[in-house]
Amino acid sequence: MNKSKFITLGCRLNTYETEAMKALVETEKVSNVAVVNTCAVTAEAVRKSKREIRKLYREDNKRKIIVTGCAAQINPNDFSNMKEVSNVFGNIEKMKPETWKTFSNERIISSAHKKIRVNDIMTHKSEENNTIIDGFGTRSRAYVQVQNGCDHRCTFCIIPYGRGNSRSVTQEKIIEQIKRLVSNGFKEVVLTGVDLTSWGADLDKQPSLGNLVIQILKMIPDLPRLRISSIDSIEVDDALMEAITNEKRLMAHFHLSLQSGDNMILKRMKRRHLRDDAISFCEEVKKVRPEVTFGADIIAGFPTETNKMFENSLKLVTECDLTWLHIFPYSARVGTPASRMPQVNGQKVKERAKELRALGSSQVSKYLSSQVGLQHKILMENETLGRTEQFAEVQFKIPRKPGIIISAKINSFENHRLTV
Repeated sequence: MNKSKFITLGCRLNTYETEAMKALVETEKVSNVAVVNTCAVTAEAVRKSKREIRKLYREDNKRKIIVTGCAAQINPNDFSNMKEVSNVFGNIEKMKPETWKTFSNERIISSAHKKIRVNDIMTHKSEENNTIIDGFGTRSRAYVQVQNGCDHRCTFCIIPYGRGNSRSVTQEKIIEQIKRLVSNGFKEVVLTGVDLTSWGADLDKQPSLGNLVIQILKMIPDLPRLRISSIDSIEVDDALMEAITNEKRLMAHFHLSLQSGDNMILKRMKRRHLRDDAISFCEEVKKVRPEVTFGADIIAGFPTETNKMFENSLKLVTECDLTWLHIFPYSARVGTPASRMPQVNGQKVKERAKELRALGSSQVSKYLSSQVGLQHKILMENETLGRTEQFAEVQFKIPRKPGIIISAKINSFENHRLTV
């Protein structure tokens, strides 16, 4: 019996890659290991990774602990020096079958020069040889990694040093995988990546994300739902706007990487958009898809952020009519330009994050209230919980079959869920 354990921190892509590692570990018959897939997005994320490692060791000090992910890629020595850690694998190495082939309970590689297997990720040019898994999560929704890495250098972000430069999976490979997923019964596919709107820039003829979306829907008519994860609205091309306008199987829910609602802060973040760009994009989408909902990432308390600048972020939430907010209290990340800027008082950062979250909660309630009495198409994730096309959760009193799409009238809402 395989007693291996997996801990995932951070983004959806990490979750996807953990599933790939589970498959590799099972294939190579590796057992009794604990794999910690770390996150490096904030200093707190790194500290949490270390707490998880120590907790695993206290639970079972005979189990070998392998550390991988972005924090391990960026600073492998930081983890290899921990007494609890047996091996450190980089983000490229963790996805290779050969990494796990030589690893077993009987032969743990722990000599100084082999304990760390982390190469320079900036030299990695292609995603084509990475392990592909056919979906994970619910029995109804599958996530497909189409892109990795990032060519941008936002001043608060360390992730390009953990993920490398932008690399795209070819359209042919993506479509082949989605066809398998649909034939296996998945009703919804979510395209995911580190910088999704940069997909295709490194491929022949430089196709765009919009081209990919249109081709997926054209080549796979049996796919009921296609969803795209976090995007940079400033990089949305004409083809993607065409798909948003005309392709009803492309879900009317878009999560935007906005980060701030103040122009000066956006410039200091080295973002590529201004607040008016975000507002214009949301207005344009609402004109062609009135039923749309938007989510967004917003950072509270970025260095130099004044009360007035913060007010601009609060205003952006209502001006863009954002519903699903991911709020991040700013945390200085050593090695980033933002960490050397004048910092906002820590207590003030917490207060601003709390205020944004309260506004976000109010926006969710406002949206859910507006849906009572309306008919929705709902994808069942389990017997009593489903999601609308706009990503709202729906609670059912009478159990339904997981994986089916049903049409139902919304009766009410409670605890940030619609009810039927």
